[in-house]
Amino acid sequence: MTRVVRFHQHGGPEVLRIEDAELPPPGPCEVQIRVKALGLNRADALLRAGSYIETPKLPSGLGLEAAGVIEAIGDGVKEFAPGDGVSVIPPQSMIRWPAYGELATYPAELIVKHPPSLDWQTAAAVWMQYLTAYGALIDIAGLHSGDHVVITAASSSVGLAAIQIANSVGATTIALTRTSAKMRALLDAGAAEVVASTEEDLAARLNQIAGPRGVRVVFDAVGGPSFEPLTAAMSHSGILIEYGGLSHAPTPFPLFAVLAKTLTLRGYLVHEITGNPAKLEAAKAFILAGLETGTLKPIIDRTFAFDQIVEAHRHLESNEQFGKIVVTI
Repeated sequence: MTRVVRFHQHGGPEVLRIEDAELPPPGPCEVQIRVKALGLNRADALLRAGSYIETPKLPSGLGLEAAGVIEAIGDGVKEFAPGDGVSVIPPQSMIRWPAYGELATYPAELIVKHPPSLDWQTAAAVWMQYLTAYGALIDIAGLHSGDHVVITAASSSVGLAAIQIANSVGATTIALTRTSAKMRALLDAGAAEVVASTEEDLAARLNQIAGPRGVRVVFDAVGGPSFEPLTAAMSHSGILIEYGGLSHAPTPFPLFAVLAKTLTLRGYLVHEITGNPAKLEAAKAFILAGLETGTLKPIIDRTFAFDQIVEAHRHLESNEQFGKIVVTI
């Protein structure tokens, strides 16, 4: 028996339960790890609440990121051995491959030997944020030196990862946050400019920063009314990549800006990277190189114990965090 987190009904953090469960040994081409730390993601809360892109059969496990020690390997696994320290690439389905537990099983192709310099908490905070930011900024947008890039929800783990990745290729990062409360922290985290979207004229401020060339890339997790001022500040043939929907307000389609500037507005899921072996290998090489040199360094907001999973989810939904929330086992 092993302890796992499950929910028997959709709802708030209080529906999460720690239960004993039987976990079968790994099957062919699978790896089972003894989890040391979990990385929390907004998708975890969406699945728990019943508003994620997957619909689970209840009771359901959850979770997308983990780091730990290999406990056992299935037939056909040659590149890993029991005792290896590893971290997990987020799977296509957290229902099929849940992370929240003392033991977790994954396909071997989703297991990575991360740099040994990383502790367990940091290793559990790597893959979702950097893969998401890499796929949008590097693979899709082709971000490069001289570009201005706007990053919304900039104090989230993905937002901070995007700042680091953009800086690594020489782009000018413009971090968006709701108020000025996190402005100093974002500047310290590497943002070239910070805009408090509820305290400033967003379009005017972006135009002031980017100048006549405009913002070529927008990496947005919010949607909602900000689409209009964001696109108003974009350059000709710019691209807005949408990967979330944090705003509860309707998202207007900025028709005339799109037409006049021939803009691209594109939806994006990290599955585009994790589900494509060639793209995933390129992303892993980029991220591992950044981790080795220190160009990429996960920022951890707060660490909770496994028994505090409900409190950890409450903090996840508070929007007060700066960086990644991690749970240790």
